[in-house]
Amino acid sequence: MTPQKVIDNNFIYHAPKEGQQEKYQALRSKAKEFAELINKVCPDSREKSVAFTQLETSIFWANASIARDE
Repeated sequence: MTPQKVIDNNFIYHAPKEGQQEKYQALRSKAKEFAELINKVCPDSREKSVAFTQLETSIFWANASIARDE
């Protein structure tokens, strides 16, 4: 993909297509399950906060891959 096509694709709204909502929900569900485990076993700390942030970031990018590339 050319740089211009990447820019055009990455900076527009991607309306959900058929079947994508289920994929987003599956990702959120597993991420929530993992977040609950982190919350249970990790002491409150900066590192725990970073783990949550990184988990949110990973879900964001996973969702973006579905929206942008399917």
